[in-house]
Amino acid sequence: MENTLGLEIIEVVEQAAIASAKWMGKGEKNIADQVAVEAMRERMNKIHMRGRIVIGEGERDDAPMLYIGEEVGICTQPNAESLCNPNELIEIDIAVDPCEGTNLVAYGQPGSMAVLAISEKGGLFAAPDFYMKKLAAPPAAKGKVDINKSATENLKILSEVLDRGIDELVVVVMKRERHNDLIKEIREAGARVALISDGDVGAAISCGFAGTNIHALMGIGAAPEGVISAAAMRALGGHFQGQLIYDPAVVKTGLIGESKEANIERLTSMNINDPDKVYDSHELASGKTILFAASGITSGNLMQGVRFFKDGARTQSLVISNQSKTARFVDTIHLFGEPKVLQLH
Repeated sequence: MENTLGLEIIEVVEQAAIASAKWMGKGEKNIADQVAVEAMRERMNKIHMRGRIVIGEGERDDAPMLYIGEEVGICTQPNAESLCNPNELIEIDIAVDPCEGTNLVAYGQPGSMAVLAISEKGGLFAAPDFYMKKLAAPPAAKGKVDINKSATENLKILSEVLDRGIDELVVVVMKRERHNDLIKEIREAGARVALISDGDVGAAISCGFAGTNIHALMGIGAAPEGVISAAAMRALGGHFQGQLIYDPAVVKTGLIGESKEANIERLTSMNINDPDKVYDSHELASGKTILFAASGITSGNLMQGVRFFKDGARTQSLVISNQSKTARFVDTIHLFGEPKVLQLH
C-alpha cells in the first residue's frame, strides 16, 4: 500500500492545504474548510484505488463535504469504465480532516493542517461524531500511563520514564470549560500546560516525536480526530488511548445528540455495545497497514504552513507508515505557471 499510494496521499493533503491556506486570516472558517474538502476530493478521485470514507464530515447532506460512506478514487470518474477495472484496485478505508483547525486558519493562528489516515478495508474504527477522552504520550510511556489514572499519577509516570522533572513536562489541553479541573490538577502537580483553542491531532502526534517539547495530550476532543491521531501514534509507536464521551453534560457544548440515552442507542446501532470501553491505538487503527499523511496549512510544532510566492507555493508535509516504520518530512515546491528556475523562499 505504501509503494502504491504513498506519494499520492501526500499530494492529496498538499492540495487541500494550499487551497485552505489561500483563506488564511480572512475570518471565513467555513470557506477555508470547503475549499480544502473540494481539493482533497478532486485529487483523491484521480488515484487508482477503491476508497471509502469512514471518518469524514458526517452523513451526506446538502454541503459539499467528504461524507461518511462516500466512495472515492478513479472509479468515480464519469468515464470510469475506460479508466479502471474495480476488481484490480486496492480497497481502502480513509479517515479525513481536510482542514483540522478551521478557526486557526480563519484567524491566522498556528497549528492547522490537512490530514488523512488510510488502511485496508475494515482497518479503521468508524467513530461516531461524538467526543472522546484522549491520552497521548511518547513511545517511552506506552503501556505505562493509563487514561483511567489521574493526571497526577500519569505525570509521575511520565517523569520517571522520560527521566525529567515533573516541572519540565508540558501537557497540551484544549481550552474548554470542561477542562478547568484538569488544568488545575496538572498545574498543582507541577507540570506546565499549553492551552490550544483547536487542532488536537497535531498535539497528539507531537508527543510521538522527541524535541517538540510536548509530552502529553490530555482531555476531551472530537472522536473522529481521535481515530486519525491513533493511526499516526500507532505507526510511531507512541501511546494513545481514547474513550467515547456520549453524555452532553460532560462535554457541555457541541455534542451531537439530544440526550445521553439517545446517544447510547446510536452507539448500539453502530454495534458499539460497551460505550465506556477504553480503546488503544491498535483498536482504533487495527489494520495491518497504516498510512498517515498531513500537510501544514499554518505553521505549527511539526510542520511549516503553506508559503506562497509569485506563481507558486511551498509546502511541508509528513507521512508516517507502520509498513516501512518511517516518518518522512516532505518539502515540496508547487509551480502554478510555466516551469522556471526554482528559488527557495
